Amino acid sequence: MDSDIKEEIPVHEEFILCCGVETQVLKCGPWTDLINDQSANRPKLLIFIITDPNAQEIKDIYGLRGQVEHKLAFLRTHVPKEMKLVVIGHSIGCYISLQILKHGPELPIIRCFLLFPTIERMSESPNGKITTPLVCWFRYALYIPVYLLLKPWPVNIKSLMVRMCLRMMNLQSPSEFSLLNMLEPSCLVNVAYLASQEMMEVVKRDNETIKEHLSKLTFYYGTKDAWCPKEYYEDMKRDFPEGDIRLCEKMMPHAFVLHFHREMAAMVAAWLKDDLSKVQH
Repeated sequence: MDSDIKEEIPVHEEFILCCGVETQVLKCGPWTDLINDQSANRPKLLIFIITDPNAQEIKDIYGLRGQVEHKLAFLRTHVPKEMKLVVIGHSIGCYISLQILKHGPELPIIRCFLLFPTIERMSESPNGKITTPLVCWFRYALYIPVYLLLKPWPVNIKSLMVRMCLRMMNLQSPSEFSLLNMLEPSCLVNVAYLASQEMMEVVKRDNETIKEHLSKLTFYYGTKDAWCPKEYYEDMKRDFPEGDIRLCEKMMPHAFVLHFHREMAAMVAAWLKDDLSKVQH
């Protein structure tokens, strides 16, 4: 994956019904139906990316446990059983990735990259100390102003605000569509609800699952990450000295997707090169 070679990779968006919920899926590559595609050109490896979120019906699907079950259901019903998997998690997506390893032992996951992992003591982190009272104690009080302020705004006003924010952050315009969705009151309510569960439930690191799958795992911590501070990295290095546990030397922020997505993609691709030989076995 030479960084000097620019290749146009087709990207398309689908909405599927998974666990009774309409689910947005972004696919990179020319393949649209991996289950029914039996051609020789079908890929042998799927890279499954779980970002900081968003079959049978799942109770409380917008909660943390529901999000884990939702991802498991997607992999079990929409990905061929024999297809090897690389899982990439960011932030709370790292916690979900570990839960997938724990509750989906039948899934052929060969590698798992955990970027800026919020997998323990979230409420004790610098950001967690601020966020916990807001989403756990005052969440319902915030719902009313959110609905009163955002619900009446027409789409063109919301779009104007998003474009202004994107220009201030020097971001490209395609991100506008995702941010527009974030300005929907129902979306903000679900985000706050999930955040409250994260603060309460992501407390103790799952050392048992980490130990069982340590050879598959790469942890990447930030040097100045207010969600998982450097001491969490040092604790991991102490408890798992043989693990692949890295500290960012590029000063990337926790929300690297805003400005450092290309650098992160190139770095993870370089790590993955060493593991692609396993796909043939």
